[in-house]
Amino acid sequence: MPFPVRVCVVCEEEFELKPGKPGFANRCPQCSSPDSESADPAAPLRTDADQRKAAKEANEARRQAMRNLLYRKDS
Repeated sequence: MPFPVRVCVVCEEEFELKPGKPGFANRCPQCSSPDSESADPAAPLRTDADQRKAAKEANEARRQAMRNLLYRKDS
């Protein structure tokens, strides 16, 4: 029985989808290899002090708004 033929979403080349193929089912073996990944989503992004402070203030404002909505006395 032949393997199904798929088209890679990255390079648009046809390839056979074989059982046990590493990577994604919609990418060819060359495009799904770990060294071909340009951006590693598991790697943490570096932020500077200003960005961390802005994120901290935004999170605090969100928490305060949710607290006001959930626990206000007029209901």
